[in-house]
Amino acid sequence: MHLAHLTLVVEDYDDAIRFYTEKLHFTLLEDTVLSATKRWVRVAPKGSTECSLLLAKAANAEQASRIGNQTGGRVFLFLYTDDFWRDYQDMLENGVTFVREPVEEIYGTVAVFEDLYGNLWDLLEPK
Repeated sequence: MHLAHLTLVVEDYDDAIRFYTEKLHFTLLEDTVLSATKRWVRVAPKGSTECSLLLAKAANAEQASRIGNQTGGRVFLFLYTDDFWRDYQDMLENGVTFVREPVEEIYGTVAVFEDLYGNLWDLLEPK
């Protein structure tokens, strides 16, 4: 078994696609129209094969209330890299906001950034 998709509740499909593909350089794996209001949209880091983000537009007020805070303010997702400083610099140049500066920890180099809605991510190069 393996995880296939993680749902990320978003306000707008196209804004989310732009953020993940243009600022983080993710690959748009699928964008299928299911109805007038619903699409099946998957993105993943380049080269990632097992797990993707399913970008799901909030369908009601309760779902919309979770946008940007799906984990109560904790880091939500962990983006591993093989070159922290390259990707950190690229993200800064693309306007990604870091809310915690890079630090060297016993497990690797890490900094916390937020996505377009405020969900927190670790950018991490493990040792």
